[in-house]
Amino acid sequence: MKIKTKMLLYILATSMLIYIIAVGYITIKSRRLALNQVTNVANAKAKESAKTIKSTIDVYVNICATLAETVEDYQLIPLNHLDTLYHEAQKNILEKHSEFYAVATSFELSAIDTSWTKNFGRRLTGWIRTESGELKFISQRLNLQGDQPGSNYYKMKTSGEPMVVDPEMYSFSGKKEDQYLNSNISVPIMHNGTFIGLAGIDVDLKGFQKIIKKIHPFENSYALLLSNNGTISAHPNDEYLGKSVKKLYPDLTEKHKLIENIQDGELFAFNFSNKDHKKFYYSFAPVNIDGVDKPWSVATVVPYNVIRQKANSIFYTALIVGIAGLLILFFVIWTIARNISEPIENITTILKKLAKGHIEESMKTTAKTEDEIGEMTVALNTSIEELNKKADFANSIGEGELNVDFELLSEEDRLGRSLLNMRDSLKKAQEEEEKRKIEDAKRRWVNEGLAKFADILRQNNDNLEQLSYEIIKNLVEYLDANQGGIFVLNDEDKDNPVYELKAAYAYNRRKYLEKQLKPGESLVGTCALEKETIYMTDVPQDYIRITSGLGDSSPDSILIVPLKMEEDVLGVVEIASFNKFENYQIEFVEKVGETIASTLSSVRVNIKTSQLLEKSQQQAEEMSAQEEEMRQNMEELKATQEEAARREEELKNILNAVDTFILKAELSTSGSFESANELLSSSLEYTPDELYGKQINDIVADKDKQKFQKLWNEIKEGNKSQSELTFKKQAGKTLTFIVSFIPLIDNDGKINKILFMAVNKNQQ
Repeated sequence: MKIKTKMLLYILATSMLIYIIAVGYITIKSRRLALNQVTNVANAKAKESAKTIKSTIDVYVNICATLAETVEDYQLIPLNHLDTLYHEAQKNILEKHSEFYAVATSFELSAIDTSWTKNFGRRLTGWIRTESGELKFISQRLNLQGDQPGSNYYKMKTSGEPMVVDPEMYSFSGKKEDQYLNSNISVPIMHNGTFIGLAGIDVDLKGFQKIIKKIHPFENSYALLLSNNGTISAHPNDEYLGKSVKKLYPDLTEKHKLIENIQDGELFAFNFSNKDHKKFYYSFAPVNIDGVDKPWSVATVVPYNVIRQKANSIFYTALIVGIAGLLILFFVIWTIARNISEPIENITTILKKLAKGHIEESMKTTAKTEDEIGEMTVALNTSIEELNKKADFANSIGEGELNVDFELLSEEDRLGRSLLNMRDSLKKAQEEEEKRKIEDAKRRWVNEGLAKFADILRQNNDNLEQLSYEIIKNLVEYLDANQGGIFVLNDEDKDNPVYELKAAYAYNRRKYLEKQLKPGESLVGTCALEKETIYMTDVPQDYIRITSGLGDSSPDSILIVPLKMEEDVLGVVEIASFNKFENYQIEFVEKVGETIASTLSSVRVNIKTSQLLEKSQQQAEEMSAQEEEMRQNMEELKATQEEAARREEELKNILNAVDTFILKAELSTSGSFESANELLSSSLEYTPDELYGKQINDIVADKDKQKFQKLWNEIKEGNKSQSELTFKKQAGKTLTFIVSFIPLIDNDGKINKILFMAVNKNQQ
């Protein structure tokens, strides 16, 4: 089948099916929407009516609240004066509100009568509207025998909350024709948190009846107002007023839990069929009265046939529109199929040629329209043109022209991107090849340099100056620099190590310079201290100058590399150049620096070993001479020791002899006994242990204490003293000694101890 036939067959059939489904869905949906619209209107009307009634009841509650607040501070005004003012205000309220039938206030007798001590009993005062319409004042005492549990007054007294009483039918005359629906609204009077009474009004709810009768959003629909206990408070039919909805509609109330939902303050709706099998839609909205926890509820009732009638009207309208639409659809699709098929056949012919690889400018066609077919024609012409460009681009790449430009049609141009990727890959391969050659040249340069300096370091390793010169000379030349210097660590003075300039080289000449730097001094000292390479390209003008026969100038770069072996810096290389150093050159110098450091360490060890060997030979000769001298000294020392032993023995015998007839002791500088001979301790009737640590002043007789103290002061100044002193024995008797105190002084001139020597005067 041709494309025109397929379009008529498939598109029309499919479109008709989709159209039918869509129209059917829309129709059903519209019908549902119509149902929802009606129910939403009913719901909205119920909410709107609930707000209207709520605002009215809130006004009534506020009137009572105002009356209650007026007398909260009743104790500040005399009771008779308060009654006059308050009763006038009650009367004014009743006159202004024709729907009020009574305005009254109850006070607890215990609050207004100091002689009343019981917690019950109240005084009711206020105004009522009589059967003739006149206002009558009332005043009476109630509950004098006790409160009535279950009464509205008792409920408010115990709860302390405002109250809107469920309405009841009431008649002044007792006649049925005079009945009206009455509800009481009361607010507690509180003083310092204590209930002292209430302010209340009796309201005729006929005003709500007027509001409810105006609510009929649809034909035959109506509304009603229910109090908290389900009492019908407003209804289009006056006969239902004051009746319980539970008694009128027990099935509806039970099935949908009507009373419970009203008391919970819920929004709720449902469908219900009455005994005549007529179906109605009920929508309830709560009337939440400010400050009162017993909400009422407004309901709108809509006959279901009204809802269905509106939905059916929408359905029939949609059906007629759908049939007309199908006819129009058939004509439009047939016209479109004819206009599309002819250009497509022309495009198909060109595409078949492209499929065979045939590309030329004459294949372009003309776009007769600006729709999708026109866009297809333009796209086809663009494809032909771009394919020609891609073919030319591919030929250029094949001929090695990798810098030729080419623009993509868009980010989705896969073929063009592939050609660009191919060109970029070829360019990258070419660049990688150039880069590899450069890296190989750098690697070869580094390896050749390492081999060159390994050979240099093997030579002249017994002469530090010559080795240093060879190192710096070859480094400057190999790096194509201009000048350089090598500093070597001199740590003979361990407390003051320095780095000495061992060799300098510039412009193919050896420079003879002397220079010493401490660690941290200048850039060289900083490099040695921080053990890190320093590379500068912004060289200060006064740092270094490169001098030649043509003049001098500041270098463009300075490279300072530490010569490290493990963590020890044995030297520093400083190289200046008019050229910038590459990273691989810096790394090369760092690697060579490690080898140089190792060689410097070996050279230093060799030099120190040679010096130590020479020194050890000199010390051996000196030791030989000292050995002979020591032998002679030993012979003299032996003779001296023998003489000292002989004298020590003589002194020992003398001291033993002295202990037999001289009283002797050693005293500390504070005057306490450190030792005493047997002769002294027995004379004083003490044992040596008892005398140890005892103060000599404690055993001096009282008559000589002042004399002893004067004597002791002279001794502490380092003077020898001799005198006659009386001492107390342990038993209490006295004994007179001729005593001598001798201070024993060390090499520093300090008194270590004092020698006490005495002779018993009685035995002299």
